[in-house]
Amino acid sequence: MRNLRNIHLRETPLGGELPLTATAWDPATDSILCTFGPTETSAVIELKRKVQDANVEAEDIQLITSWDAPCPLPDLQHDRVLSLQYFADTLVTCLVLEGGDIIVVREDPQPGEDKIEIVGSVDVGITAAVWSPDEELLAVTTRSNTLLYMTRDFENVANIAFTSDDLKASRHVSVGWGKKETQFQGKRAKALRDPTIPEKVDEGKLSDFDDKRTSISWRGDGAFIAVNSIQSDNRRVIRVYSREGILDSVSEPVDGVEGALSWRPSGNLISGIQRLEDRVDVVFFERNGLRHGEFTLRLTKEDMTSWASNISLAWNVDSTVLAVQFKDRTQLWTMGNYHYYLKQEVPISVEAGSGRELQCFRWHQEKALRFAAGSSDTMLDTEWVFDVSRGSTLTPGDFGAVAVVDGRSLKITPLKLSNVPPPMAAYDISLESNAIDVAFSKSSSQFAVLTMTGISLYAWNLKAVPAADPELKVIYPLLNASSRPRRIAFLEENELYVLNQRGYFQQDIEKTLVNMQETTIVYQSKDGNMLSSIFPNTLQNSLWIYQEGRTRNPGLYFKLSSEGPSGLLEEILHESPTQKTCWVNAIQLPDGQDILFSLSKSGALYADKRLLAKNCTSFVITGAHLIFTTTQHLLKFVHLSKVDELDIPGDIPEIDERCRSIERGARLVSVMPSIFAVTLQMPRGNTETIYPRALVLAGIRNYIDNKKYHAAYLACRKHMVDMNILHDYSPAQFMANVSIFIDQVKKVEYIDEFLSRLRVEDVSETLYKNTLKIAVSDIGATDVTNEVAPGDAVKTASKSNKDNKVNQICNAFLSVLNNRIDANLQNLVTAHLCKSPPDLDSGLQLVAKLREQNTQQAEEAVEHMCFLTDAYRLYDHALGLYDLELTLMVAQQAQKDPREYLPFLQKLQAMPELRRQYEIDNHLGRVRKALKSLYALHAYDELKLYAIKHTLYSDALELYKYQPELLRDMSQLYGDYLYDQSNYKEAAIIYESLSVYEPAYQSYNLAHQWRECLYCASLVPLPDTQMTSLAQSLATTLTDETKDYISAARIHSEHLHDIPTAARLLCRGNQFGEACRLLALHGKQSLISDIVDSALGDAMGSIIDLLADCKAQLNAQVPRIEELRVRRATDPLGFYGGDPAAGMAEGGIDIPDNISLSATDATTMAGRSMFTRYTGNTSSSRQSSKTRRREERKRARGKKGTVYEEEYLVNSVRRLVERVNGAVVEGETIIQALLRRGMRERAALVQHHLDEVLGMCRDCLDDVFEAPKEAVGADGVDARGILGNGDLGGERPPGGDGVFWDSLQEIVRGKGRERPVVKEFQKLAILGG
Repeated sequence: MRNLRNIHLRETPLGGELPLTATAWDPATDSILCTFGPTETSAVIELKRKVQDANVEAEDIQLITSWDAPCPLPDLQHDRVLSLQYFADTLVTCLVLEGGDIIVVREDPQPGEDKIEIVGSVDVGITAAVWSPDEELLAVTTRSNTLLYMTRDFENVANIAFTSDDLKASRHVSVGWGKKETQFQGKRAKALRDPTIPEKVDEGKLSDFDDKRTSISWRGDGAFIAVNSIQSDNRRVIRVYSREGILDSVSEPVDGVEGALSWRPSGNLISGIQRLEDRVDVVFFERNGLRHGEFTLRLTKEDMTSWASNISLAWNVDSTVLAVQFKDRTQLWTMGNYHYYLKQEVPISVEAGSGRELQCFRWHQEKALRFAAGSSDTMLDTEWVFDVSRGSTLTPGDFGAVAVVDGRSLKITPLKLSNVPPPMAAYDISLESNAIDVAFSKSSSQFAVLTMTGISLYAWNLKAVPAADPELKVIYPLLNASSRPRRIAFLEENELYVLNQRGYFQQDIEKTLVNMQETTIVYQSKDGNMLSSIFPNTLQNSLWIYQEGRTRNPGLYFKLSSEGPSGLLEEILHESPTQKTCWVNAIQLPDGQDILFSLSKSGALYADKRLLAKNCTSFVITGAHLIFTTTQHLLKFVHLSKVDELDIPGDIPEIDERCRSIERGARLVSVMPSIFAVTLQMPRGNTETIYPRALVLAGIRNYIDNKKYHAAYLACRKHMVDMNILHDYSPAQFMANVSIFIDQVKKVEYIDEFLSRLRVEDVSETLYKNTLKIAVSDIGATDVTNEVAPGDAVKTASKSNKDNKVNQICNAFLSVLNNRIDANLQNLVTAHLCKSPPDLDSGLQLVAKLREQNTQQAEEAVEHMCFLTDAYRLYDHALGLYDLELTLMVAQQAQKDPREYLPFLQKLQAMPELRRQYEIDNHLGRVRKALKSLYALHAYDELKLYAIKHTLYSDALELYKYQPELLRDMSQLYGDYLYDQSNYKEAAIIYESLSVYEPAYQSYNLAHQWRECLYCASLVPLPDTQMTSLAQSLATTLTDETKDYISAARIHSEHLHDIPTAARLLCRGNQFGEACRLLALHGKQSLISDIVDSALGDAMGSIIDLLADCKAQLNAQVPRIEELRVRRATDPLGFYGGDPAAGMAEGGIDIPDNISLSATDATTMAGRSMFTRYTGNTSSSRQSSKTRRREERKRARGKKGTVYEEEYLVNSVRRLVERVNGAVVEGETIIQALLRRGMRERAALVQHHLDEVLGMCRDCLDDVFEAPKEAVGADGVDARGILGNGDLGGERPPGGDGVFWDSLQEIVRGKGRERPVVKEFQKLAILGG
């Protein structure tokens, strides 16, 4: 749906006596080399160069050289230039003449070289000559029907003769597939003739207009060449030869084929011309010589005999445009969806009857849409771009209007109303002449078509149902009929501007006022500057102009202001990009600032001078977004703001709403913000309309800001957006306008759907996080197009907390709906049942009230409740309200079997109220309520049994707390229960509180509570022998099981009076000072050396061994952690278990054999990185729980080479630091004790080792526990190989993938990386500290 628009036009007069005969491009400087002559009267050939600068006079074209070239063949009136080729690498120009001479011209000859040299001659003469695309081989056909191959050094490498035997090379068989005669027409019709034999067999007859010429065309890769020549004076034959000169195929005979020939560079089609009696077709052949389709040139019989009597063809370098050259004009044809469009018709002269004929045509070798064409006295240098002629992208005029030019047919489609796929269109308008350009008004209710004769203005009522056909209102003629119109622009609804090329050097802009039908010139080019294009800004309230720069300068952009004193519009310069751009648009921000967005051919997208992207392929501007596509097949959205604040999203469509994947090669056609639609066109021509999340969410947010809840709701419903955004985007506003929401949405089922979809998650912070950045000073500002409003920039404290959000919304709806029971009863019930947890009791109580007023409404409410929740659960809740009539109603609506509930309800009906409540609570399993009912019934024995059965001792104690006897009885039962449950401590406390000391001390003994045990045992009281045995047992338990050496020492010293044992236990607890004091207190100083000194030796050995192990662990693990992090940063995919072959294929890091690459099944995914694979909100997995447990074991082991090794090592170092911290106090105690006992060297050794290990721990903290801050790339992945936004996004996947996901989350969030604190160690001054 793209048209060709002109961006460069140079028309140069060619004075002099000699006519232009050939052209060639110098791609290095974009200059044109031209040959003039020879003619019948002059055998001189002039070689000149036309530079790229602005239009120049004929005498200013640089003359390179000239020479006499008399024709060596007497039967030719004069010689003719058949081929002109410029070699930019050697600055040499090669000419091939019809008389047989091959001449090279050196612009800068070296010593010993001639400026002009005849490097070869073909005596019989030459009929055609073409250089191969790589400029290494010259193909020449001679008048003796031979084909010659010459190298760059003009050595003949092949000499092939054309013979009639060549026609036997290809035996063409056509079985007629797809033709009418092969279709089934009945049994008798089938028997009449053979459908594989056509009714008429072409013989290859020559056309009456055949000029007898020979044509040559190379395939784009230079592997094959096609030669179109006449065989035996009666048939046109296209021969295909390989680069080695081997005949590959010949064409099938086709009547009326002429000498035109052009092989499409992509290689699939060979183009030719077939002239029939009533039409002229461009026909296509395959390489094997078979026909492969055609299209008809739209010519009248008069045209066929006049300017279309001689036709040539030329494909451009990228195979997108076919140039059809006539005598005085060139037509540019393109193909899409197998339809050929006539996009432009370029006349060699706009003056009628000028007599100028097209002499030469040449496409640029590198710039695909630039060509040079010339007549005898005029040369055109022109360049085009593909661009979409679209209507407004601002609401309310965003109908998606698109115009496709096809010669005298204009195909118009409003994509918003009728998404008709090309080549069809909603409206096909016939024009009087070929269209040049199309422009739409701001409302898309009018459009203007620019032709060579004037402007055709059409009216188009798109708001009518159905939309009206476009009607021609008026045709405005151009002020100067001899001018060459190039571009048209439509401002607002009343102003039309046309850029004209007037003569050779002057451009002007005509302004036409639609309502006054008045045309004036409002701007003219100045100082020889060339105006290349005009265009309106997005708001269509100002006109912009591009003035092309000279040579390599990028040119200037400016807009026109109001008319000045001279009556002409004045220019206001704007910041222009640093390189030439071809696609441009501008937008005016609310503050009046203009931003110019432009795109170069290399894919550089600019905002003024700022480079936004280097890989852009197309872009469109709306009132709120810059939207563009990239070569990575992504569609990106940029919120409009000041140039410096434009934020370009990364290539992460999985987690950013502003980026979306699209089909390969898709380009933007139009954007319709009012319906959140974007239309794309694929390379093959078909279109696709999508609804990107960025546009949908922007529209929904705008609706919410404007309190258009009905529109926002419908948008959520249509585009499957989580309806929680209606609340979460602006919670305070929503809660204050619940009644407005209900009034707008109205439909009961819509309100029910909204309430049923409520969930705790704040989707405005998770799924649909607003990417629009708003400064606090900008709060309240609105966009001029009202497309996107800012919303709540700062969410106030009134926003619902996650824990009660759902219930708050439901309560707000209930407060409004309570006054609308008749209209919204169903919604009331839904609001109760959608709470978290569902408030079934309140819903049932509502039904109970309704039952007294309107039984029918009550039954409908119960029916709806049964639909929303489990009927059996609802039955239980109704029964729990002790309302048997309500329970019966629910049971009936739930369609329960009466035999299941009637006998039970009848039994309950016959009971007293308290007993009935007990039976109901007991039936429903509400044992605590049942216990209270028994208490109310004063049935203590029954209550005691019920409490024992259901373990309700605490509840029973609370009920009988003011009845001492019953409380004591229940407490005794509770203590026995706790004892049986091995809860000895609490059982002992209850026994002691009841003064039952014997079971109390036994329970304390089992709970290892030695103080309480000995106390209660003394109150029994126990005999001395039993007390001694009990104390001994307690001391042994404390020593062997709980390692409480201090408590065991107290028992030995105070109860057993065993002082040496007590001292030894104190030493085992590192209480060396207390051991010495105890021995001295009891007069046993002689035992100090035996007991304390030996214990000190053992303690010193233990701590030295511990510190040595810690030192070895640090030396091994810290370097390994650094190695793993370096490997992860350099090759994250390989580190996390990606495809190692991919990295190795690109010369990446070779993955060692000892690294596991089988962590999960999702190590690589097409189009997704290793670190965004869990962002797709996957809710299911093929991994089993067995796989998850196996992965958890792998993570816990942290085996070397797995992805969990680093996490395991970091945690290991953390545990080591904690262990060393615990050893500090122990070490200080041991050092002091050693010094007190005179063991200075041992004390110094312990202090040295402890200080060394503590220093190593401090030194490794920065490397192990503080990850460096990494720069986040454009794709959102930092140098560590993880997402730089602090989250992996998405939900946690199940199975083994979830374990790996947890590990990555801890790395991303820094969990487990908190720096542990290393204790300070105060070295003793005695030891030199």
